[in-house]
Amino acid sequence: MSVEKIIGTWKKKDFNPVYWLEGEEEFYIDRLIDYAEQNLITEGEAAFNLTVFYGKDAEWSSIINACRRYPMFADKQVVILKEAQLMKDIDKLDSYIEAPLPSTIFIIGYKGKFDKRKTLHKIISKHAVVFNSLKVKDDKIHSWISELVMSKGYSIKPKSVSLLEEHIGNDLSRISNEIDKLTINLGVKKSIEEDDIEKYIGISKEYNVFELQAAIARKDLAKAIQIINYFESNPKAVPIHMALPALYSHFSKVYAVYGMNDKSDAALKPFFYYNPVSLKQAHEMMKNYGYSGLEKLILLLHQYNLKSIGVGDTGTSGSSLMKEMVVKMMVG
Repeated sequence: MSVEKIIGTWKKKDFNPVYWLEGEEEFYIDRLIDYAEQNLITEGEAAFNLTVFYGKDAEWSSIINACRRYPMFADKQVVILKEAQLMKDIDKLDSYIEAPLPSTIFIIGYKGKFDKRKTLHKIISKHAVVFNSLKVKDDKIHSWISELVMSKGYSIKPKSVSLLEEHIGNDLSRISNEIDKLTINLGVKKSIEEDDIEKYIGISKEYNVFELQAAIARKDLAKAIQIINYFESNPKAVPIHMALPALYSHFSKVYAVYGMNDKSDAALKPFFYYNPVSLKQAHEMMKNYGYSGLEKLILLLHQYNLKSIGVGDTGTSGSSLMKEMVVKMMVG
């Protein structure tokens, strides 16, 4: 069952006695739990009928006792167990989950994968609504950001999406928080521009990984060094451990184009998230480097990624490694 479907049933006051929320993507688990905590019962009812436990400190007997209480001055009570993956003796919740009280809505958030071989998992599968929060793949982050912005009633250009993606990565919670920050500050304006991202989030529209990628694509060594110098003077802007994976993501896509039968723009547009700037960079890279040149770029990224974590190099700063790498990429 999806997030939207679960929230939809909740809005209709259609509740199951037990919900088990598990998976590697914490964002959706947190979203469901936050919604439940704020909306399943009224603020007046919550004083007597909302109980929240945290797995690290929770005793299984206390949770079951809370679940078996009857609601006060209301039809339902809500019991939430957060961070259930940290709870000792979680298996002892089995007796309650097998025979839950209809007047209790028991919601369990388990971040990670629960062992399917355990008896509790079989009981959960039979008696609870199960939500599996899957990690969003890296190649889907771009479209995820665009869709999130649109769902809030705003528009955003592909290059602005790339700025957010390359600066933040695949941390959905942080992406969502930054977009909320933007929308709060935009006032009546309904489009998110690069200037807004620079002003309210602090991502430079001129000195970022996207622009470094563009400089490498067109073999503009001076611009690449200028951008890396900015990174050096602003250590929190784009550390090397964020820059290299972002570059690798784009370069490997361009490299993969050589294996495609159809290399027309129509075929490549979805491959580059319908981002005309990324598509233009791809054409520049293929023209300026060719197949063997791209192969060399990817090998250099791998080599300098290892150096950045101390393999074959100790003590060299991230910015110095990046300068050395781009010189080798463009000069030889």
